Amino acid sequence: MNNRRNFLAATAASAALLSTTTARIFAADPPVRTEPSMMKLSLAAYSFNSLYARRGTLEQIAAAKMSLEKFITYCAQQGLGAAELTGYYFPKDVTPEYLASIKQLTHRLGIDISGTAIGNNFCLPDGEAREAQLAMCRDWIDYAAMMGAPVIRIFAGNKSKDDTEEVAIDRCVAGINQSLEYAATKGVFLALENHGGITATPKQMLKIIDKVDDSPWFGVNFDSGNFRTDDPYRDLATIAPYAVNAQIKVAVSPNNAGKQPADIPRVIKILKDAKYRGYVTLEFEEQKPFEEIPKYLDQLRELIG
Repeated sequence: MNNRRNFLAATAASAALLSTTTARIFAADPPVRTEPSMMKLSLAAYSFNSLYARRGTLEQIAAAKMSLEKFITYCAQQGLGAAELTGYYFPKDVTPEYLASIKQLTHRLGIDISGTAIGNNFCLPDGEAREAQLAMCRDWIDYAAMMGAPVIRIFAGNKSKDDTEEVAIDRCVAGINQSLEYAATKGVFLALENHGGITATPKQMLKIIDKVDDSPWFGVNFDSGNFRTDDPYRDLATIAPYAVNAQIKVAVSPNNAGKQPADIPRVIKILKDAKYRGYVTLEFEEQKPFEEIPKYLDQLRELIG
């Protein structure tokens, strides 16, 4: 009888967990999350942005002060279990062999690939340039799947001076929806970042989110330093429930009036209050990365537990 009771209790708990983790009715509704919040620490390759040979040959990449291989090794030396591999620093010609070498290195060093990132523009009108952006996104979905990266940070793009914001949003949504269809077949999330332009405010973000097709493979890339509004923390709290990836910057720019140190404990609390579960990636954009990054990693370790 005790065994039967235990079995029934376990079955009920499993059903409840399944319902909370899979429920999502409309694209504009944030996913229902389990409690408590749980975060894993990662570091973005972009933190050493000026030190890479961007989209170079293998020889040029290897000769630079920083490469993805060197960055992954650095992450291991810092005691991290994950790294975000920004797309800008891959070779100009990305081959299956290169992707396999990255996957081998990360696994041997005990590093998960928390995600990758591309600089796409889905606001372009129909034509060759737009098709090239969509093709690039599909390529990176393939690359992410090959490496085992769960998510790709995407941008909305840039509104043309001749377009209205609504036109730009509709084009962006169409590009996301088209890309999501392919991403779903590869098991890769697309995470839209709050990155200025038509994603400069939470109101704009929600306009896009509301129009995107309902898909369990879509969410927000929560970037703590990118809102330049009167109250960035208030606005971060608005988009946090939609986050499937989170990047933490060490500075904010309220009212676009210059940088000031970020209240990192407050940012982490915003994510915890949203019951966020996933990677928290330090994206360091200031001076002296080798000296400063270890300090911020220690702070984040303490905050996320």
